[in-house]
Amino acid sequence: MENYPVIIIGAGLAGLSCATYLAKAGQPFLLLEGSNTVGGRIRTERYKGYLLDYGFQVFLANYPEARKLLNYEALALKAFRSGALIKQKAGFLKVVHPLKEPSLFFPTLLSQVGTLADKFRILQIGAQIIPASDEKLLQNNNGLSTMAYLRQQGFSTKIINTFFAPFFGGVYLDRELKTSSNFFRFLFKYFATSDVTLPAQGIEAIPAQLAANLPAGSIRTNSPVAALTPNNEITLANGQKLKAGILVIATDATAAARLLGETPPLLFNQTTCTYFTADESPDSSKLLILNPNSQSVVHNLSVPSDISPDYAPAGKSLISVSTHGAHGLSPENLAIKIKEELKGWFGESVENWRYLKTYFIPEALPPTAPNPANPALQLVHNRYRCGDYLAYPSQNAALATGRLVAEAITGKKF
Repeated sequence: MENYPVIIIGAGLAGLSCATYLAKAGQPFLLLEGSNTVGGRIRTERYKGYLLDYGFQVFLANYPEARKLLNYEALALKAFRSGALIKQKAGFLKVVHPLKEPSLFFPTLLSQVGTLADKFRILQIGAQIIPASDEKLLQNNNGLSTMAYLRQQGFSTKIINTFFAPFFGGVYLDRELKTSSNFFRFLFKYFATSDVTLPAQGIEAIPAQLAANLPAGSIRTNSPVAALTPNNEITLANGQKLKAGILVIATDATAAARLLGETPPLLFNQTTCTYFTADESPDSSKLLILNPNSQSVVHNLSVPSDISPDYAPAGKSLISVSTHGAHGLSPENLAIKIKEELKGWFGESVENWRYLKTYFIPEALPPTAPNPANPALQLVHNRYRCGDYLAYPSQNAALATGRLVAEAITGKKF
């Protein structure tokens, strides 16, 4: 039996963050990953010359945990414009961040996305939220949902249905905005202050960069864990046995529950991402396109190759369409229905789009934990767990929980 002072199970962002900080402290470890690559949900498939992220994902460049760990220059981050196109019965309504594009301040102020009072309420909550610490924003809110918070702040039904539900509902994968309002406040702060980006070589470049900086031989992929014992003995699926002085479970929520003998969580927000290619972009605005119609199979659309040309071969465009929740359609039938709907948006040229691939992600996002500002990460004296499901569903939380576990193990602050 091989013995290690620290073994981390799971090489998603949380496990990679924990490993990175352990390496900084000179603490030896072994990082086990069940699949053939690192990243967990943060991964990219190279398919027929295209970069297909595992579901529509973006990276908020101002996330504080990411700034501690990542080399942004090496990631070659490419930014969306700050705002959105909102589908209307006829055409689209453009909403942009007026402070980032000052020439559009008055058109945005006078746009039909909500009432004038709604626009000033956005400025008011921004003045409260943006200067606040992340810890304060994430403090327990007594179960107040995003929808209840927006109603409490006096926002009109029009702006909730036209903007907040399609935009933040698209982030949460929750069009009814049942998601906790403390997570809404956190996201509002970072969408207001951060560039919304993609790494030039796909979202997987983020975990790949972290993994590349770890000590040689410290990661074992294709090493799924079959069982644990209470004294941290690990049995791999191939029968190999390992022993950890300290064990860190950095898997997703379902895998962690299986390893720990807990009841698996049932509440996940799910999404389906369908990719198409076309000879030209259907919209070159570099804005995310939102659909307020929750009955549609098109909830949001983006053109990643307009953000980073490396996402598609030369002369081609890559189009990403997200469908949130259950739809009961096969990938082929969903693609057909998406194209039929999008003909009403972009015309008959959609008929020439070529279907590439579908990713159905049933456990795309976990719910926000009851106390996201102070996640419970220590199980017993020599066993920890980390992951965004223990705090709030974001890349920042995954990186943060990994750091906090590393701090607990090493006794150092990073």
